[in-house]
Amino acid sequence: MTSIMAALVILIMLALGVFLVVTVASVARSADPSRPGRRRAPEPSRPPAVDAAEEELRLRYARGEIDREEFLQRKIDLER
Repeated sequence: MTSIMAALVILIMLALGVFLVVTVASVARSADPSRPGRRRAPEPSRPPAVDAAEEELRLRYARGEIDREEFLQRKIDLER
């Protein structure tokens, strides 16, 4: 009777060991970002592209064609 109990305990410990190895391997594979098919985290959002009109306004201000006051007023107008 004790030999049957000992064999049963050994089988249970062996099953728990296999379960532990399979679980650890599964977690390790799912955490690998280089695996194909894995869902990747979204890329950080980029700032909005500068509007062409605003870019032209900046260029005119940089070239000295308009003064600061006119630049700021037109920039406010473009943001509306």
